[in-house]
Amino acid sequence: MLKRFSMVFLTMVFAIVALFIAAKYPTGPNTVSFDEPVGLLISLGMLVALFLPPLIFSFFNNLTIKVISAIYQAFIVISFLIIIPIGFFVPAFPIIIIGVLGAIVSICSIIVTILVGLKKKNLALNSS
Repeated sequence: MLKRFSMVFLTMVFAIVALFIAAKYPTGPNTVSFDEPVGLLISLGMLVALFLPPLIFSFFNNLTIKVISAIYQAFIVISFLIIIPIGFFVPAFPIIIIGVLGAIVSICSIIVTILVGLKKKNLALNSS
């Protein structure tokens, strides 16, 4: 449980860092920036709210909940993968780095979500 929670939490931290980097390099008047703190706080609140389901799901050890959490986290991986080409269009190297690191951590989080607890169940089934 702690491994799954920490991986999802680390993914959320990368997403928050990506939001702050995007606020540092605004591309236009309608994007998130440090000049409009209300918009930044709303974006931060939405980001945390979107990470609540996988954070809550990480406390449960049911296979169905794990699969639902992994599917939800797959959308987060896609979001980080979309950030990578945006970093090339907007000449900002930190956005590319956060996109790559976030995608790697998110994929590892999916693997940990699915695999943690399976060895114990397989050992219990084989020993009986």
